[in-house]
Amino acid sequence: MLCIGSSVGVLVTGRLLQGLSAAVVWVVGLALLVDTVGEKDIGQVMGYVSLSMTIGILAGPLLGGVVYEKGGYYSVFAMAFALIGLDILLRLLMVEKKIARQWLTTTMRRDYADCTYGAPPPQHLDNGCVEASPQQGKSAREKQGVLNEKESTRLSCFTTRLPPVVTLLKSRRLVAALWGSLVQAALMTSFDSVLPLFVKRTFGWDSTGAGLIFLTLCIPSFSAPVVGWLSDKYGPRWLAASGFLLALPFFTLLRLITHNTIPQIVTLCVLLILIGISITLVMPPLMAEVTYVVQAKENKNPGMFGAGGAYAQAYGLFNCAFAGGCLVGPIWAGFVEDKAGWGTMAWSLGLLSALSAIPAMIWTGGLITKRHDKSDHFRGEMYDDNEATASA
Repeated sequence: MLCIGSSVGVLVTGRLLQGLSAAVVWVVGLALLVDTVGEKDIGQVMGYVSLSMTIGILAGPLLGGVVYEKGGYYSVFAMAFALIGLDILLRLLMVEKKIARQWLTTTMRRDYADCTYGAPPPQHLDNGCVEASPQQGKSAREKQGVLNEKESTRLSCFTTRLPPVVTLLKSRRLVAALWGSLVQAALMTSFDSVLPLFVKRTFGWDSTGAGLIFLTLCIPSFSAPVVGWLSDKYGPRWLAASGFLLALPFFTLLRLITHNTIPQIVTLCVLLILIGISITLVMPPLMAEVTYVVQAKENKNPGMFGAGGAYAQAYGLFNCAFAGGCLVGPIWAGFVEDKAGWGTMAWSLGLLSALSAIPAMIWTGGLITKRHDKSDHFRGEMYDDNEATASA
C-alpha cells in the first residue's frame, strides 16, 4: 500500500497497518526473549536489543536517502521487501523454549532407554526433572513452606482480580521506566524531522549527506551491550539518570552551529556522537527495568499474574511508551524549530532530558530511600516501589 499508494487515505491506512504489525512483533518478541534468557543477564541482552532498535531507527533515513538518490523511489521499497522476507525466514526458523524443552525431555527418555536396555523410564524423566535426594526434598519442603507463607499475604480478592495492566500501572517504578522510555524515544527520533533540513539549509548538503549525518547517532549504540552488562552488575538507576543528565549540555550546545565551516561541521558531528552516547546509557537499563518490575511483583505475590505471567503485557506498555516518544519527538522538534529556531529546539530537548533524570533517579531500580542488595537489581528480588513506600 505504501509502495503503490497514490492518495492520502491509502498511505494513512498503510501506515496504520504497518504500526499494528510492528506492535505485535515487538511485544511478542520481547516477551519471548525474557522467557528464554531469564532475569539474570537481561540487561546485557536488552543492550543488544537496544543496539538493533537504534540502528534500525536511525539507519533508516541514512539508507533511504542513499538508495533513493542512487536507485529511485521503488528501490527503497525493494530493500524493505527484502528485509521483511529475511525477517519472516528467521521467525520460521526460531524454536520457542517450550518446544525445545519437549525435545530435551524426549532425548532424555531415549538416552535412558538405551542405557537400561528398554526398561521403562522413571516418572521424573517425564517431567524433565532429576530425582531429588532426601536433603533436596527437605529443602524443597522448606521452600514450599515459604511459598505458602507468601500465599497467605497476597493482595485482597479485588486487587488480584484486576487486569495485569492495571496492576502494573500502579507501580511507580514501571511508570518511571515508561516515562523514561518515552523521553528517550522522543530524543532519539526528534532529529528525524529537523536534522536533514538543517544540514541542507546550513551546509548545503544533499539527501546523501543528510542521511550520512545519522551515522553519528548510530555509532555509539554499539556500546549498548556493555551498558546492559553494567546494568546487570550495578543496577539500572545511575546509568539511566546519568544518561539523561549528560544529554542536557550536548543538546544545548547544538545552538552554536550556525554557519557553514569545517569546524562547525566537526562540532556538530561530535555533539551528535555525545548525544548518541547519552541515549545509549538510558535505553538498555530502562528496557531491563520492565523485567525487574514484573519479577519483583511476582516474587512478592507468586502467581498474581497467572500461569502465563505478565511480561508480554509489560512490554506492550513499553511499546506504547516508545511509540509515543517516536510520535512526540519529531513533532516537538519540528514545531519548536519552525516557531523559535534551531537553538530553542535544542535547549528545550535538553531540558526535557534533564527533568527526566529526576524520576529515573528516584524510582528506577526501586525507591531510592530503600537500601537494596546489588544482586537484587538483576534477580528481581527487591521490593516493589509501592511496598517500599508503605513500609517506609
